[in-house]
Amino acid sequence: MVAARLVLAALSTAVAATQPPAVDFKRDIEPIFRQHCLGCHGSDQQQSGLSLASREDAIRGGYSGPAIDPGDGSGSRLVAMLLRPESEGPPMPLGSDRLPPDRIALLSAWIDQGAPWPESAASGPAARPSAHWSHVSPVRPRVPRVSNRGWIRNPIDSFVAARLEREGLQPSPEAPPEVLLRRLTFDLTGLPPSAADIGSLAAEDYERVVERLLASPHHGEIQAVHWLDQARFGESDGYQADFIRPYAWRWRHWVIDALNRNLGFDQFTIEQIAGDLIPGATIDQRVATGFHRNSLHNREGGFELEMDRVERTVDRTSAVATVWLGLTVGCARCHDHKFDPITQKDFYSLYAFFNTAVETDIDAPLPGEREPYLERRPEYERRRDELFRRYKVPELQAYWEKRILAASTNPGSDLEPIWKILWDLLVIEVDGSREAVETPPDRRTPRQRELLSGYFVKSVVGGYDFQEPDGYEDLDFDELKRAYRALEEDFPKLTQGYAMMASPDPPQTRILVRGDYRRPGVPVEPAAPSALPALPGGKADRLALGRWLVSRDNPLTARVIVNRVWQQYFGTGLVSTPEDFGSRGERPSHPDLLDWLAVEFMDSGWDLKALHRTIVTSATYRQSSNLRPELQQRDPGNRLLARQSRLRLPAESIRDATLAAAGLLDRRVGGPSVRPFLPEGATEIGFGDFVKWPQSAGADRYRRGLYVFRQRTLPYPQLETFDAPDTVQVACKRERSTTPLQALTLLNDPVFVEAARKLAERVHAEVGDSIPESLRLAFRHCLSREPSQPEFDVLLRNYERQRVNLSGGPSAGTEPASVAEDDTDREREIATLAAVASVLLNLAEFLTRA
Repeated sequence: MVAARLVLAALSTAVAATQPPAVDFKRDIEPIFRQHCLGCHGSDQQQSGLSLASREDAIRGGYSGPAIDPGDGSGSRLVAMLLRPESEGPPMPLGSDRLPPDRIALLSAWIDQGAPWPESAASGPAARPSAHWSHVSPVRPRVPRVSNRGWIRNPIDSFVAARLEREGLQPSPEAPPEVLLRRLTFDLTGLPPSAADIGSLAAEDYERVVERLLASPHHGEIQAVHWLDQARFGESDGYQADFIRPYAWRWRHWVIDALNRNLGFDQFTIEQIAGDLIPGATIDQRVATGFHRNSLHNREGGFELEMDRVERTVDRTSAVATVWLGLTVGCARCHDHKFDPITQKDFYSLYAFFNTAVETDIDAPLPGEREPYLERRPEYERRRDELFRRYKVPELQAYWEKRILAASTNPGSDLEPIWKILWDLLVIEVDGSREAVETPPDRRTPRQRELLSGYFVKSVVGGYDFQEPDGYEDLDFDELKRAYRALEEDFPKLTQGYAMMASPDPPQTRILVRGDYRRPGVPVEPAAPSALPALPGGKADRLALGRWLVSRDNPLTARVIVNRVWQQYFGTGLVSTPEDFGSRGERPSHPDLLDWLAVEFMDSGWDLKALHRTIVTSATYRQSSNLRPELQQRDPGNRLLARQSRLRLPAESIRDATLAAAGLLDRRVGGPSVRPFLPEGATEIGFGDFVKWPQSAGADRYRRGLYVFRQRTLPYPQLETFDAPDTVQVACKRERSTTPLQALTLLNDPVFVEAARKLAERVHAEVGDSIPESLRLAFRHCLSREPSQPEFDVLLRNYERQRVNLSGGPSAGTEPASVAEDDTDREREIATLAAVASVLLNLAEFLTRA
């Protein structure tokens, strides 16, 4: 206890400059308890007999005695346990990092003041409604006056400068033009600057460059990368079978287009939540609801259909709450949230919006598809119907449908087991097939009719050993399959879209006891979480929910979105927990700046490009990322924003920058996914025969990383190595790791080896046999600037060393197979340049946005 008093004395001195004169429980203490203590010492769980849910409980203490002694902070056991040396036992909080010194000092000061704990304040999960900062609607704060007026370019800088002045710090100088150009281009397009851009950025041209990049079709691509992470976008079902979704890319195509045309974020939200419910909804607005179709889908035999439907609905509920509200609503599926004011009823009231929606696949053609389709459709239908009549398909299909339907509705009948197996296979393999079979033939849509007949011909008829109706034994079904396949391949297809629609027979939503779909409880109606403003009166459907998410009354959405956009440019958001704005999340580093950005965003009409423009034109963004000595100890995480952050490029941009430097990158925007090179045996990591990877050919091999096919059981290894998130759950922030596997990938992956070779061929073709010019040009292609003289000298020495090695000189090792004895000097020169190019493509500067 004496040691604790000495440590606290030092802490108190250290934080005296920032400590408020009086500690406020609601503002200062309750967030600490909620975030760090109540998981083990709350109203639901009291480890060691201790509860911190009320003042009386804390004074009473646990098995070891009182936790707090009002008036004696340093003598209280609560503080002693936070400061306890590890040699004496595990310090609190258990299993987490130690509490920061300033927070321990706050707790001690609060206890010294007598531990005032308002009766209305509750630290347990039953505190309703919430007074948490993020649940109070933002208002536009006054832009602060600062001394360093010459540094200010827009209001962002005033908020940052005011904080720096309070901390006694100065902002960093502006980064050099070549650094700013590369930073801007990567941040706004995900690509490196072109050769023509290098050296063109002068101070007076900065805003013009920003506008050009915002107008680039590649801007929508890099913004889509961030949005797809949050949307848990995948192109297969997941689970063991992991059936592919051949048209999942159509929703990604919509996202890129919407971001490029700067669709207001309010409309961007409404269309994804409920585009199908908008009066007179367009095809694209219906496609937008594909956001909800990114849920995993279990179509394995024996898995209960209702259980899978419930799991998908739970996922949609949790995803919408996390993406737009920054709340961990999914924690309340089985019980009231332990930390946030979200009850289980709140969860199922939100769940109810999605429980009444069903999946549907629609025609969603791209420009140029519909005309040839309509022109050739009559001839296709004539030939198909003739083929089907010749092989008695209508009669056979009716026989099949009758029996599988009987097997599905009466599993205990005396029908042969094969019919139940055929029913299960149909439902597992074809989305929407159950509804199609159960719909009377004369009421089926054209899509349902084609869905069933196509599946029957390709997968059923002639393929199973069951008694056909009399008279069909001699038909050559193999010939039928070949003819139908040829007819299908010759007919132009319409792109499909995976969408949602209101259920024609909506179920009543009930709370699921302990989250179990087999235990329905009391009914609930669609509603917003009770701690937030209610939806306006009127029909409570997904459209109303979408509008509520982007209403001025909603305190969360604008804050959550501007925080994630800020995170793109500085590596960490103003709130460092972008997925959690609840009591377990971090408080904002600059709360007034966050609110100013949120209100500005709403006042601009939810204009995303205006938000990006405001941030990147600020002096805060334009600072150098060099780590100054005085900041290394004071602010290593750059939370005060006295500099720019140096960030490793996203996985997709590393691939894109490599292909761009080599002159290989295919810059087409939108469209289907591609399957580039995959290491041999990689499909076995998935589930064997279930995963196929037909490798793309030609220019498709060099498309941007955004377009690489996302198989859920087989994440593309190159992107996964550089921390691309999985596609199973919402990812609001990417990790940035440094591993040996990354270095090995850059050195040995065939994509990077080929890029090094192509870069060598490119520079040799552009400048001829001049090695110095080839080296300088390769440096420019990789790093978007000219090398300094010392850098060039190192590069030249490296070239000479590689040339000696490849020539079989004294220091030569094993000569690569690509350089045979009869190779020409030109080939040897290109091979040497390729070795140097590989070095450039492995530089930290190449992989980093400074």
